[in-house]
Amino acid sequence: MHEPPTLNQLNIIVADMSKTVDFYRRLGVAIDAEHDAHHIAVTLSNGLLVEFDTTAFVPKWHTGWKGRTGGGVVLGFTVPSRERVDALYDEMTTAGYRGAQPPYDAFWGARYAIVEDPDGNHAGLMSPIDRDRKFWPPSEPPTN
Repeated sequence: MHEPPTLNQLNIIVADMSKTVDFYRRLGVAIDAEHDAHHIAVTLSNGLLVEFDTTAFVPKWHTGWKGRTGGGVVLGFTVPSRERVDALYDEMTTAGYRGAQPPYDAFWGARYAIVEDPDGNHAGLMSPIDRDRKFWPPSEPPTN
C-alpha cells in the first residue's frame, strides 16, 4: 500500500506582490521578504509552506496556468477569540480590503468572518469553537 500524499505547501498567485504582502502582514502572517520579489516563501508556525508567486513568475514553473488569480478557495485563519474576529475584520475592512462575509455566530459554534485579499482570494477568520454555541439548523449569515 502506498503512503497518501501530504498537503505541505500552498502557492498563491498574485498580481501585485506589494499589495499581497501588505494584506497578509496586516492579518498577522510574518513575512520576512522584500515587496518587489517575484517569489516569496513563508513557513507558518504549523509547518505549512505558503509561497506567493507573481503572475510574471508563474509560467516559469507552471506551463498549464490559465492566467487567473483568486478563486474558489477559502484560506482559514484561526484567531484566539470571538472578539478578535470582529476586531480583525474591522481592521482589514477599514484598511480598504473587501469584507466578503461580516462577522457572525456560525452554526458550528465559532465566530466567523471572511475578507478578500487583493487578488480575490478569501481569508476566513475563525474563533475557537464553543460547543455551547452550536445550533441546528443553520440560519442565513448576515450580508454586507
